[in-house]
Amino acid sequence: MSLRVRKNDTVLILSGNHKGKKGKVLKVFPNTNRIIVEGVNLIKRHTRATQKSPKGGIVEKEASINMSNVIVICTKCNKPTRIGSRLLEDGKHVRICKKCGEMVVTA
Repeated sequence: MSLRVRKNDTVLILSGNHKGKKGKVLKVFPNTNRIIVEGVNLIKRHTRATQKSPKGGIVEKEASINMSNVIVICTKCNKPTRIGSRLLEDGKHVRICKKCGEMVVTA
């Protein structure tokens, strides 16, 4: 099964506290069907002082959200769209926008 959402895609959040926000996908976890989106679902993490961060303290970072709560924004028509798949002549599969039919290119 090919993933509809990939790293560096721009997505629109469909549900939850951050509904309507847009962001870039930072990381994809295909086994658990979750993704991390830049600036969405921020949590506060209490960190211990280490050599890397000698102060420690409270750090804000993004937590994962379910992949079903986002929709990819097409790079060509700039609209939220479902993603389809098309087989090219050379045998490669490409992701296409269901609205405009163009290939969806990951930034």
